[in-house]
Amino acid sequence: MRRMAVCAGLLVALNAQAQLELGAGLHFSSGDYGAGSDTDIMSLAATGRYESGPWTYKATVPYLEVTGESAVVPGVGRVNRGSGRRKTQAGLGDIVLSATYAVHHGVDLTGKLKLPTADETRGLGTGEVDIALLADAYQGFGRVTGFAGLGYHILGDAPGQPLNNVWSANFGASYKIDERDSAGASLEGRQRAAPGGAPQRELTGFFTRKLDRFWKGQAYALIGLADGSPDWGFGLSLARAM
Repeated sequence: MRRMAVCAGLLVALNAQAQLELGAGLHFSSGDYGAGSDTDIMSLAATGRYESGPWTYKATVPYLEVTGESAVVPGVGRVNRGSGRRKTQAGLGDIVLSATYAVHHGVDLTGKLKLPTADETRGLGTGEVDIALLADAYQGFGRVTGFAGLGYHILGDAPGQPLNNVWSANFGASYKIDERDSAGASLEGRQRAAPGGAPQRELTGFFTRKLDRFWKGQAYALIGLADGSPDWGFGLSLARAM
């Protein structure tokens, strides 16, 4: 469930006009994750973002609906062989908090904390705290902005479900079509988190529009390029500067 975080965060940082921003987003993805049957994941998330000097603070509170054989955990990927019986589980997901410091123009350092608020007995999370350390850089070239990032993710081990600490990386570019619209693409990858899982690689295209002085919308679509990723997915978000 990390997809588009870098792209969306970058575009917000480049276009923000106020200190406080509240929003909501819808994400849907589907794929077999190398497990032999598809798992569908839908997320409805409330988001908040606050700027203070060089610091930016963010919070995401998701509601999840996962349909599959219990082989896939959102945000982690495949963790087991599955139960063999397809069912739907729904409930609060893991709350994610982050703080970003603008070290220099074009360079950001971020610390991210995942709180285990999702019910691990229903396969909505691992029930453990995760920590991520991220470094992102971006550079403008006229209408084009290139960006890249590197991250290290410390994943908590749930009983009977050992997870690896993993590296992630991404790069891409956005193009400012006019004063209202921008579009771009990114490629993101992450190492295998679970012993029975697979690495993740996803190609994402996105479009952002400033609807007016306060409102901004974004749409994206993704294609999975590795067994650890969904086969496809899409998302929509809407945010308002306060």
